[in-house]
Amino acid sequence: MKNLPIGIQSFAKLRNSDNLYIDKTEQIHSLITSGTTYFLSRPRRFGKSLLVSTLEAVFKGQKELFKGLWIEDKVDWTELNHPVIRIDFGGTSNRSPEGLANSLNDLVTATALDYDVNLEKEELSDRFAELIAKLHISTGYQTVILIDEYDKAILDNLSEPEIMEGNKKVLHDFYQVMKAADEHLRFIFLTGVSKFSGVTIFSGLNNLNDITLSAKYANICGYTQEELETNFADYLIDLGDSLGMEHQDLLDTIRNWYDGYSWDGKTAIYNPFSILCLFENKRITNYWFRTGTPTFLVELLKRRNQLTPVLEPLILDDSAFDSFDPQNISEIPLLFQTGYLTIKHIKLIQGIAQYTIDMPNLEVKDSLLRYLLSAYSYYPVAQEYGLRLRMQTQLFAHDASGLEKSLRELLAHIPYQLHIGKEAYYHSLLLLWLKLLGFDVVGEVNTNNGRIDAVWKLPEHTIIAEVKYQVEEEDTSKLLDAAIKQIREKHYAERFDNGQKVTLLAIAFAGKEIACRMENL
Repeated sequence: MKNLPIGIQSFAKLRNSDNLYIDKTEQIHSLITSGTTYFLSRPRRFGKSLLVSTLEAVFKGQKELFKGLWIEDKVDWTELNHPVIRIDFGGTSNRSPEGLANSLNDLVTATALDYDVNLEKEELSDRFAELIAKLHISTGYQTVILIDEYDKAILDNLSEPEIMEGNKKVLHDFYQVMKAADEHLRFIFLTGVSKFSGVTIFSGLNNLNDITLSAKYANICGYTQEELETNFADYLIDLGDSLGMEHQDLLDTIRNWYDGYSWDGKTAIYNPFSILCLFENKRITNYWFRTGTPTFLVELLKRRNQLTPVLEPLILDDSAFDSFDPQNISEIPLLFQTGYLTIKHIKLIQGIAQYTIDMPNLEVKDSLLRYLLSAYSYYPVAQEYGLRLRMQTQLFAHDASGLEKSLRELLAHIPYQLHIGKEAYYHSLLLLWLKLLGFDVVGEVNTNNGRIDAVWKLPEHTIIAEVKYQVEEEDTSKLLDAAIKQIREKHYAERFDNGQKVTLLAIAFAGKEIACRMENL
């Protein structure tokens, strides 16, 4: 079996070291023959850097690296000898505008030295423009510019507005050079996690072709099911033997855990990092999520108490995906562009696209919900699994006193001064618990008489929950009475009473006191 290219972002290194490569050169050929200026957004660890490196090898005419690949006999390699300016913002300093400008200046200087070009200008933007023109003139071939992680200098400083604004100014001045240098340029390709609105850095590149949601390039990064089964056939056999699983059961498990990313609503994609780590470690667990715990994102969702995007599918128009403003961050485009939400289905209604979005798979769903629950309750992530098992048993057994004990254990970790005195806070906690327990739960279900806090379904069994909160400690039985009374008087159970068992669950929070009551309809 070929080596697994975990962490390898250099196409030349991958091809020269007998590593497995999933051939994406047909899509790359389409890119370089169909247009000249592109932007692609994909979440972290999706193979963007390897794609950029592969494009670099194509434009430099390194034919020997493409032996046996689709593109090998599809281009005239004698015409591919372009000078390439490759900028990887993953390796630049961005903690100050001055540091960012110096890093970019160093990259411009290093590229000039590589091609034996002498630069005379002093200002960064002037030197960049000079480099583009002189590379074209000295080689006789138009210049290619490949920019990886263009947005890193902004994303890394979302919590530092002054630094972020300074970096945006540096990037704007740098990028606008490319528009004026059009006659010297053959191809421009930018990658990043996010596309920003209300940001002037793209004003100099208003002819960018954004292929993020293009069905034509839906699988240009990541692995399809066919690619998984074809290219990793031997690894699948080895993994199945190690885990003691039949082939189809293994495929179904891998699909549920790691598949499901999509940018066209049809093509399902695996995150390549998770798949490579799975075959390397022979263990089904969280790989992609733990490489970058989204602390900023989790805190944002908690601060706004906005959990709907991660608790249930949403139906939106295309304005939700295009971009987000770092000065006024909206949860949905941020979750989508960073990989925590994905497109599950696209429906055309009178020619207008309607998107259904949801979390892509179990790896993302389980991990994100666990970190959200920890952020709300301060309960250690490492101890959640045991608590989840106990609470599952208590719910199935209608053990109200046991459930009370588990809820107290969970809430006991919240520092007293950090308790949020709002019913909505505890409502969100309830929904997170239920989702993590594996229940099919929907929050804030509207009826003709009111709104149910939560409804979740078990086999032949529906549970209707109402949460009551009181700032001061008092007899929780009054709150439980009120919750049960509300469910009964407003006839919340009517729409679910179809011959199956219906249970009413009341949960009361009164100061530090917690109480539960379960009744059958």
